[in-house]
Amino acid sequence: MKRMILALFILILFFVAVSLSIGWGLSTRKYEGPATDHFDGKRFRNPGSVEAKKFADVMKWMIDREKGEWKEVVDTAPGNPPIAELDEGRIRITFINHSSMLIQAGGVNILTDPIWSLRASPFQWIGPKRMRPPGIRFEDLPEIHLTLISHNHYDHLDANTVRALEEKFRPLFIVPLGVSDYLKKIGVANTRELDWHEKRRFSENLEIISTPAIHFSGRGLMDRDASLWCGFVLKTPAGSVYFAGDTGYGDVFKEIGEKYGPFAAAILPIGAYKPQWFMSPIHVSPEEAARIHLDIKSEKSIAAHFGCFPLADEGMGEAGEDLEKAKSKYGLENDFVVLKEGDYIDIR
Repeated sequence: MKRMILALFILILFFVAVSLSIGWGLSTRKYEGPATDHFDGKRFRNPGSVEAKKFADVMKWMIDREKGEWKEVVDTAPGNPPIAELDEGRIRITFINHSSMLIQAGGVNILTDPIWSLRASPFQWIGPKRMRPPGIRFEDLPEIHLTLISHNHYDHLDANTVRALEEKFRPLFIVPLGVSDYLKKIGVANTRELDWHEKRRFSENLEIISTPAIHFSGRGLMDRDASLWCGFVLKTPAGSVYFAGDTGYGDVFKEIGEKYGPFAAAILPIGAYKPQWFMSPIHVSPEEAARIHLDIKSEKSIAAHFGCFPLADEGMGEAGEDLEKAKSKYGLENDFVVLKEGDYIDIR
């Protein structure tokens, strides 16, 4: 009996050691730079000092989870190949799924947080599985000039997709502070980091501005909040587009609206929000997304971050249902849309 207990103890220690080793190995290099109002020299902070839940809360959530129903969908046909180029005076946004969008504006083809992998994970045999195929096949993408990465979580920075984009298109990757080191490590040559409110002119017809978001970062055990997270504003001749990335709700959106709005279009997350006691510091609910639409003065908003990867406890269709209720509550019936994968909307 003592031998069995000893063997079990050794086995547990082995698995703990392996897990720690993997977690250490997945961790990215920590950003080094001067302290600011949202960086203390070691870690980045949210506006208003909002913090994601700690390890004990994670364990409580995992133990008490009440998962909604998800069903894998594999028989949907991809959307038609997007046009190669859009006039400089127009804006078209195509929903791929999750937070991956093709924005064609200012004569530039832009991808946001692209992920074509089967799983949002460092490994393709374990981790959150894609429940719906991408709305556009990777091989049908037009020439991609620019890729925006909002932060380094696996469902927003997918190494497989990033490598494929680099090999095929060699676009410019615009990322938050501390993320370019990882991209260079996996073979990306052309990157530019932005701090909150920092600007980058891509062309005569396109300027990109990094905006605050309420979230966190990390790919391993040792790099929590060691790189920045953000949203992006795209200024074009046809109007401004706002991509919120991944975020919780706060006063910062009224500030973004006042500073950079109004917006011709906004891409706002609506999923991974249940249970709200756990998720609300890092993910907005559909109702909060509707409030962001109003805060930032958006003419038309497009839903993102839902229905693809089961990251929280709401069921597969709940985010869309709750958004419909919020749209009715705030009178946004025609102003906030949920696109089918592969579909697009012309803003101008």
